[in-house]
This record gives sequence, structure tokens and C-alpha cells, in this order.
Amino acid sequence: MSLVHFVDKTLCHSRIPVKFPPEMIITIDGPAGTGKSTVARLVAEQLGFDFLDTGAMYRALGLEALRRNANLDDPRELAFIAKHCRVTFDFSKRPPTVLLNSEPVAHLLRSSDATRAASYVAAVPGIREIMVEQQQAIGREHQNLVTEGRDQGTVVFPNAELKFYLDASPQERARRRVKQLRDRGEIVDQNAILSEIMTRDQRDSSRTVGPLAVPRDAQVIDTTLMSEDQVIARIVATARKKK
Repeated sequence: MSLVHFVDKTLCHSRIPVKFPPEMIITIDGPAGTGKSTVARLVAEQLGFDFLDTGAMYRALGLEALRRNANLDDPRELAFIAKHCRVTFDFSKRPPTVLLNSEPVAHLLRSSDATRAASYVAAVPGIREIMVEQQQAIGREHQNLVTEGRDQGTVVFPNAELKFYLDASPQERARRRVKQLRDRGEIVDQNAILSEIMTRDQRDSSRTVGPLAVPRDAQVIDTTLMSEDQVIARIVATARKKK
């Protein structure tokens, strides 16, 4: 069974279309806590592109692993779970709706537990290989796409027209993550979050398949002292110059 299925490939754009090169893909990579998902989603909205949140795919599998009380240190168990659940995207919605076994789960995927589990799932080579294939299939289906993750510009779409790598200091990323979780009502400790982020950075950059790295030809943006709007404006302006 395919890991990811497409619920609806019909695109519904209400904006005035902007002419871009056909099949223009913009990748946004970077470590945890740099705001990749939000930036990518809003860039896609401003450009009238489709948006792919690859992190949601891994977090959905992490959520499923938690629900099954899986041993996160057992790659074979995680691979088995990944092969027997369905992560779906409904691209008729903006942003695309994420479903796990037909259940809407977007509101559950930003929890600290799901995020932590996702880092274990993402380290399993067999799962990453399937994910890469599915993400590339999405890229073929959607001519103009903004996609975010850890390996989008290096592995999934190495020939993307535009590549960006967002970064920020670990302390700033921890602060942002704490605010995000507290806004959701979670009780968290900033030192613990900082430790988790640094541990995940090490795990993501040292894995054998699809490690976190700055893509070739990527524009590196240090967001430590930048607002979200400033980051979005820079990426959008760069993309519009490619018209």
C-alpha cells in the first residue's frame, strides 16, 4: 500500500494567476524551529502556488507510532507502522488538509510528543525512501509548488528552480518553539526544549539517508533577528524576479 495518497488533485485558485516558469519548485529547508512551515505556507499563498508540508508527513507517522505505543528505537517496528497507515493530503483545501487514516490530525501534529516521535521516524532509511518517492510524485502533479523540510533541496528536488535554507540560533529556535507550545496550552520548560532541539539537530544532520544540510545553490537566510514577514517578503521577491 502506498504510504501517501492524493485525495483531490484539483486546484482551486481564487487569485489572479502570476506567470512563472512551468513546474517551478521552491524548496525551503532548515532545522527545527526556524519557521519553515509557516513561511512556506504564506509564500505559497502570496505566489498562488501549492504548498507541501513534508514535516507533517513525518509527524503524522510519529503520531501513529505513539498511538500504537511503538518502540521509537526500533526501525523495523516504525517501518511496519508506516507501511500500514495512510497519510493523505487534500490539495483542494488551502492549506492542504492532512489526514491520518482518514482522520483530520493537523491540530495534533505540533505537539511536543508528535514532533519528538517524528525525528525517530525520519531517521529510518526505508521510510525516508518511500517519503521521497511520494514527495517527488506530488512535485510532478503540481506545477508550481513551495515545499519545506530537511532534504527538499538536497535529495527530493535537487534541480529546484529556487532553494532556500532558513537558520537561526538554537536559543532563538527554542524560544519560538516554547511560545508556540504555550500558545497551544502546553506546559513546557525552555531548557528542555533547547536540549531537544540540539539533540534533534545532531540526529537530523548525522543520519545516513537525507541528512540535514545546506542545499547546493541555496540562499541561506539567518532568521534570528528577522521577522516572519521579512523572511516571506525576501523569498517572494526573489521568486517574482524569476518570472
